[in-house]
Amino acid sequence: MKVSWLRRLWVMICSSGISFYASRLNRLNVVGAGNIPARGGVLLLSNHISAYDTVLLPAAVQQKFPWQMLWAPAKEELFKNPLLGAIFRSWGAFPVRRGRDMKAGKRLGLLLETEKVMLFPEGTRHRDGRLGKGNRGVGKLIYEHRPVVVPTSLSGINHWKVKKTGQRGVVRFGEPIDFTDLFARENNKETHTLIVERAMAAIAAGLQANDAEDT
Repeated sequence: MKVSWLRRLWVMICSSGISFYASRLNRLNVVGAGNIPARGGVLLLSNHISAYDTVLLPAAVQQKFPWQMLWAPAKEELFKNPLLGAIFRSWGAFPVRRGRDMKAGKRLGLLLETEKVMLFPEGTRHRDGRLGKGNRGVGKLIYEHRPVVVPTSLSGINHWKVKKTGQRGVVRFGEPIDFTDLFARENNKETHTLIVERAMAAIAAGLQANDAEDT
């Protein structure tokens, strides 16, 4: 997707500031960034534990790929404030209505052909850090567009406070998930469910690895 160099520069500057806060003032550990492909349609599927996720995850990706955009569908309520909405859009977020949003779905599909996209398959935050159930619609999205899916596991960030420093957290990018056998199945609800369940299992494995390193 064509994006102006000025916008990319703006995103890189913001990302650098966020990375300084996360990794210098605090202790965010980014693991497995080498598992993210440099090119092609990539879907980063992550658990969702705090409001920090939406800025720390892109910053972690852009440390590896500083001039690339990371696109993200977000609930339309976040765009009601004109100023905040403009900032979110400039970073690559775009609004999605609750229910079936055909326009946003089409845009998401187009992005997944060539771009990096961030998505939280649980559909809501779990501030206690537990992993919820994935939305079957995410499985349908993966089946229809076949992006490279990188499971992403966030830990510790749900305990962060804005004015504190030295806080620990982990962003772990796992190896791309192989869905070859599931792509050979019929395009139906059962297949979509199996796809998202495999993705959630990969995210859960990453969370276990985070916990093991923290002990």
